[in-house]
Amino acid sequence: MEKEMLVVAKFKEGEGKFEKFMGFMQSPEGLAERQKVAVVEKTIGSVTPDKSTVMFKIFCTDEAALNKFIEGTEVSKPIMDDVMQSYTIYDLTKVKGRIIYEKLHGNTHI
Repeated sequence: MEKEMLVVAKFKEGEGKFEKFMGFMQSPEGLAERQKVAVVEKTIGSVTPDKSTVMFKIFCTDEAALNKFIEGTEVSKPIMDDVMQSYTIYDLTKVKGRIIYEKLHGNTHI
């Protein structure tokens, strides 16, 4: 079952964090990891003008795997530890034509 979710991620300060993150997310390894947690073809992404924060609306198929992916799997941990400062995951629920969200999980990397 697919569940609509919003993931908001803030990058650590420094040059090239967004580019490094997106390079991984679009690589064959990154795509393979993403396919374990969501329907990649339905993902909608955006970035702030200063490239310090990204948002992804996803159709999650495995919430536990999503949390593990962001925290760092064997494949994703090196990149996430390098670029990710914090993230928040929201559950998006449609109620009578309005989207309501519930903050599910967030973490700050130090």
